[in-house]
Amino acid sequence: MKKGEVALLTIAPEYAFGSSESKQELAVVPPNSTVYYEVELVSFVKEKESWDLNTQEKIEAAGKKKEEGNVLFKAGKYLRASKRYEKAVKYIDYDTSFSEEEKKQSKALKVACNLNDAACKLKLKDYKQAEKLCTKVLELESANVKALYRRAQAYINLADLDLAELDIKKALELDPDNREVKLEYKALKEKIKEYNKKEAKFYGNMFAKMNKMDSGDSSKSAAKEPEPMSIDSKA
Repeated sequence: MKKGEVALLTIAPEYAFGSSESKQELAVVPPNSTVYYEVELVSFVKEKESWDLNTQEKIEAAGKKKEEGNVLFKAGKYLRASKRYEKAVKYIDYDTSFSEEEKKQSKALKVACNLNDAACKLKLKDYKQAEKLCTKVLELESANVKALYRRAQAYINLADLDLAELDIKKALELDPDNREVKLEYKALKEKIKEYNKKEAKFYGNMFAKMNKMDSGDSSKSAAKEPEPMSIDSKA
């Protein structure tokens, strides 16, 4: 939209007030209602691109996006929150021109944003991306318990149980009393136990079939009588 432009927005029930009645300031919206809004764009502020900002402005912009992401995450809007965290990291991705103090601030923001973004990805069931984000955090802070815990959750959902166990064990070494990590490890051990049972059953059935086939072939060979040798009458 351009400044001064008016638009009519049509919002389906699932994106408006859903299946519940909603009391608004000017009206009561019945359940499952399609809602229409007439919107005028009065003004807007165009954000500066990262290359137009100095180093301190980049850190401030990243901090602002992080806070916006936190608000969206708490509201359960994980996709939008994820985009805010990604935008925050873009502001401070290249920090070679930062001072030592700014690099410390930048690192702390990167760690927080990537961790929060990983939490969003887990909620959105994008486990591969969650694993990558946690790995980025661990490249900056190898002893980050939250990153190990969330990467383990991603690995579990990707069926990489051995890698999940390594991360969980390391997290418990760093923080033995962490309740969430302990519960995750308990659930992981149950999954490993279940997986081993299924694997044993699969290989047991496979070997049983192979043995059955081998014994069948042996029976056929034993039952077949040898043919008599022909005699040369001209000898």
